[in-house]
Amino acid sequence: MSEPATVDTPLKKLVGDKTAKALASHLDLHTAGDLVYHFPRRYDERGEHTDIRSLDVGEQVTVLAQVQRTAVRPMRQRRGNLLEVTVGDGSGGVLTLTFFGNQAWRERELRPGRWGLFAGKVTEFRGKRQLNGPEYVLLGEGGDGEAAVSDDIEEFAGALIPVYPAAAAVPTWVIARCVRVVLDTFTPPDDPLPSAVRASRKLVGLGAALTEIHRPSSKEALHQARRRLKWDEAFAVQVTLVQRKHRAADWPARPRPARPGGLLEAFDARLPYELTAGQHEVGVEIAADLAAPHPMHRLLQGEVGSGKTVVALRAMLQVVDAGGQAALLAPTEVLASQHHRGMLDLLGPLGRAGELGSAEHATRVELVTGSLGAAARRRALGEVASGAAGIVLGTHALLYEGVDFADLGLVVVDEQHRFGVEQRDALRAKADQPPHVLVMTATPIPRTVAMTVYGDLEVSTLSQLPRGRSPIASHVVPAAEKPAYLDRAWRRLREEVTAGHQAYVVCPRIGDGPASDEEPPPEDDNGRRPPMAVTEVAPLLAEGPLHGLRIGVLHGRLPADEKDAVMRSFAAGDLDVLVATTVIEVGVDVPNATVMIVLDADRFGVSQLHQLRGRVGRGAAAGLCLLVSEAAEGSSARERLDAVASTGDGFKLAELDLEQRREGDVLGATQSGHRSHLRLLSLRRDADLIRDARAEAITLIEDDPELARSPALAASVAALVDEDRAEYLEKG
Repeated sequence: MSEPATVDTPLKKLVGDKTAKALASHLDLHTAGDLVYHFPRRYDERGEHTDIRSLDVGEQVTVLAQVQRTAVRPMRQRRGNLLEVTVGDGSGGVLTLTFFGNQAWRERELRPGRWGLFAGKVTEFRGKRQLNGPEYVLLGEGGDGEAAVSDDIEEFAGALIPVYPAAAAVPTWVIARCVRVVLDTFTPPDDPLPSAVRASRKLVGLGAALTEIHRPSSKEALHQARRRLKWDEAFAVQVTLVQRKHRAADWPARPRPARPGGLLEAFDARLPYELTAGQHEVGVEIAADLAAPHPMHRLLQGEVGSGKTVVALRAMLQVVDAGGQAALLAPTEVLASQHHRGMLDLLGPLGRAGELGSAEHATRVELVTGSLGAAARRRALGEVASGAAGIVLGTHALLYEGVDFADLGLVVVDEQHRFGVEQRDALRAKADQPPHVLVMTATPIPRTVAMTVYGDLEVSTLSQLPRGRSPIASHVVPAAEKPAYLDRAWRRLREEVTAGHQAYVVCPRIGDGPASDEEPPPEDDNGRRPPMAVTEVAPLLAEGPLHGLRIGVLHGRLPADEKDAVMRSFAAGDLDVLVATTVIEVGVDVPNATVMIVLDADRFGVSQLHQLRGRVGRGAAAGLCLLVSEAAEGSSARERLDAVASTGDGFKLAELDLEQRREGDVLGATQSGHRSHLRLLSLRRDADLIRDARAEAITLIEDDPELARSPALAASVAALVDEDRAEYLEKG
């Protein structure tokens, strides 16, 4: 009898060197534990079919289908025959499989009526769907798929057939065979979940769950197995987040209470508008956090244009009033410079300490970016180190050695998702004690995402737009179907410029040169034309539909001083049209810009489009956003654009975005080069389970903060939420 396998047993001891090597190189599976946690993607039911018509060209697929007919014909270019096999799903969808060479045995095997699993890449030739590089395994001897299964495919003996995430070199049936071999000798680890939690939540044991998810005895048993394994994932994430929140509450921080008669009061008195009820309410929450002896760790989310910057500036002024400094970390120089100009305008004499006409008790606002000249940098760093600069704005340059603060009391991180944990920690480390932290995002976050990704932060939400903000009308321009609509879009832009307003034209790509973070690859896997590029579109517009208008170009590859000059020109009204990439996505505030045309809009995500259109309608005049696309009517890309055009509610769009994105991208499963065991949990479908897991995690951590009494659970959490995953949670 072979010795029992554990989660750490190398696969080569169980399935042989050759197969183990294929599993390792193609699927990153090395141990019995890796394989047992490589869960099926879906389950086909014997006698039922896969919807072949729904398959996408270029997709590597495995389908359960029935052989409909075979045909042998001579090859044209060389001697010999080829075998053409047509498999179908019973509802009209068919795939053709072609085998070259004289293979009479294969013709006998692939008789009409036989059911099998067929794998390969979906291609199209002369209007017919084909399976390129086909492989297959047949399931039985009869036409009904119910006949006895031969020994070599015993793994498919049940009614539910597992279909695994596979590779061309390692098809699903090879994985299933390996899983059967491993499960025959596998000893599951001791169940780490506290028995009280298992009982109260009616969860099956870990061993039973791992067996049933691969070899389900019934649909109900499979449901219970999936529920238990999803629970493990949700619980591990929530325990990690609740632990982090619990530890942060114990850290000491210097309280920064509000000071009567200080800068904050003077700022509120000079504001040219009233705060919204939401801004006031969130301001009270933040003020209380700052006055506490433990560091604030709060997420401020708000609709595009909801006034997050003013809320953050008021928090910064409270810290300056209390004798400290505040730093704002922005992801781009364009945004950092925009914040600098905007805050100086809002503060007026209050932000010009040491200058003629400054207010009493004023502070200084310094900008620190990588493009500062040596003399300007020395001066700015001196102001920061001495404490004369109460407010410091910058990019990654703030993190470098040599940037020292006198007393850093608050860190504001704008567009939180663009920064890694090391970058935030580097800024935190510049304080003697943990500073208060406020992270901001203009991308509305669905409740389950906030609970799962930002679960260690207190969350404040601004949903109300300030008075004076105008509505934004959005429309899809179907350029391929109705070219005249695109002509009308350019005329509409000219009308706005004639009326004294300004416009943005947004492209997905910069143009010639190396790829950048702000643009997609030039051509996708389906061979579509390259996305529109700023450097190509701008001259075409200048010579064509926008001839005579003052056009500027802005993208991430321009030198910093040139970017700043272009942005200043546009803000001053010296340019009519700005042709740009997504570098304008956040923070750019030009109230006179009223129209935006987004080219190849289907190449952008839902939330990104919502962010982009928030750059118009920021003044008294109404905003207009035109989403230009060649996506066909009825396609998923077109439906996505129609949804964006139909609502200005960012929270609704965030839910849609979550629905359409791969959940792994949200949960971090695809964010690092390492394997993640978080593969079943769905933020959209498992909201109740996530909520319950959080409640249990809070109860557990309050009683045993470091899981000292539950070492098996601590080990399980560490395995499921490894360092990469914990870092992703920190990034949000």
